[in-house]
Amino acid sequence: MTYKEFNRFCGKFTASTYIVQWGGAHVWKVGGKVFAIGGWEKIDNPAFTFKASDLNFNILKDEPGYRPAPYMASRGMKWIQRWGELEVKDDELKYYIKESYLLVCSGLSKQKQKELGLGED
Repeated sequence: MTYKEFNRFCGKFTASTYIVQWGGAHVWKVGGKVFAIGGWEKIDNPAFTFKASDLNFNILKDEPGYRPAPYMASRGMKWIQRWGELEVKDDELKYYIKESYLLVCSGLSKQKQKELGLGED
């Protein structure tokens, strides 16, 4: 996945917002809370960071191509980074980014969710 594809994918989520911060990282938020980051690490290949459930964090932290996200995981947060040269299928990465979005949405207050039009069919 390229950063362009990453940004296009994240931009499809309801009420998602985009900002470039932290030294040029592509940061996606919902309700002011980060759910995905493209870049941030100073490596040659694209890196993508996302929030993970406890289960997904425990599964992914030792999988090839994934690692606990630098900085965030060291502070006890359940964030994973897809990095390195190993090929991770885009569909797999998209699944985890979507799960991150849903986790962050569920952590917003019911009022904020309603204001943002989240959970409406």
